[in-house]
Amino acid sequence: MKNIGGAVLSSSLLAGAGIPFSAQANNTPPITDAGQKPAAVKTDRVAADPTDIPAPIKRSRPKTHDIELLTKEVVTEIEDGVQFRFMTFGGQVPGPMIRVRQGDTIKLTLTSSPDNAMLHNVDFHSVYGTGGGANATYVSPGQSKTFKFKAMYPGAFIYHCAVPRLDYHISSGMYGMILVEPEEGLPAVDHEFYFGQNEVYTQQAAGSQGFLEFDHQNMQDEIPTYVTLNGEKYAITDERRGPLTVKKGETARVYLVNGGPNLASSFHPIGNVWTKVWREGAIASNPEKYVQTALVPPGSCGIFEMDFPVPSTIHLVDHALSRVANKGMKANIVVEGSKEPEIFDTTV
Repeated sequence: MKNIGGAVLSSSLLAGAGIPFSAQANNTPPITDAGQKPAAVKTDRVAADPTDIPAPIKRSRPKTHDIELLTKEVVTEIEDGVQFRFMTFGGQVPGPMIRVRQGDTIKLTLTSSPDNAMLHNVDFHSVYGTGGGANATYVSPGQSKTFKFKAMYPGAFIYHCAVPRLDYHISSGMYGMILVEPEEGLPAVDHEFYFGQNEVYTQQAAGSQGFLEFDHQNMQDEIPTYVTLNGEKYAITDERRGPLTVKKGETARVYLVNGGPNLASSFHPIGNVWTKVWREGAIASNPEKYVQTALVPPGSCGIFEMDFPVPSTIHLVDHALSRVANKGMKANIVVEGSKEPEIFDTTV
């Protein structure tokens, strides 16, 4: 018996999932033919839309949620002309944000697409219970498993795949965030944005045209080819899917989940500052104010708020800046509105 990432694994457990233990030790995908890339469903986009998140909770009483997460293996571009085989929750990176209230009960069903090649499961850091639900949710292609938990404590928490090669699965995109709002709710803001950071390790160099194969040795050595926000190089910029836009005078709350699996994020808004920060997603704590750069460890989250007093383009980056210049770690927020020369003036 071996304990990996809080999930206790044994040959009997894996056999109970309908997967031979020996086949799951490496948990690597089958090859369709010699020299060909692994089979997977093709898709046009894996980068999650940062604005596509559940609305803030207005109710004052707990409720029970029936939530389904779909594990889905897909092949798509990580940058123009460069394909990678992602493993995802819901076909996107990061996986869908789940939003509940402290005291709510969640019936969580994990379903594995029949087109998948590998075993998956899910571990929630918001769960009191063995493996965060990982032991209860091992699913082979076409299977579903359900478990129930009560959201006892507030905050922003990661969920991620936790099979024996969990670092491989997380690096390939299998992570997301569950937000457990406190009973009193959250203060109103004009916008909320959701991001996920992770590293991708490949045998070929960044930008190599065609299909990039995963490199397990580079992952062990912590030498990533890409470090991305929302799965693709410069995904939320003009270079890829387009920036976010806000208006001068508005406010925003930014959620970041760092899937890792290895690197901490020094999360920084170039041309702005975090007006409020809840490190580790600890929303029940008092926020720090006017923070320039906040550390978000792998396997954790951060909640940040921003003001927009002047028109500008704000770059959200990891201030380990080689990851920005060379590996793809950047998103843009365009602030629209008239100039404010008393605050910022380039004509002097």
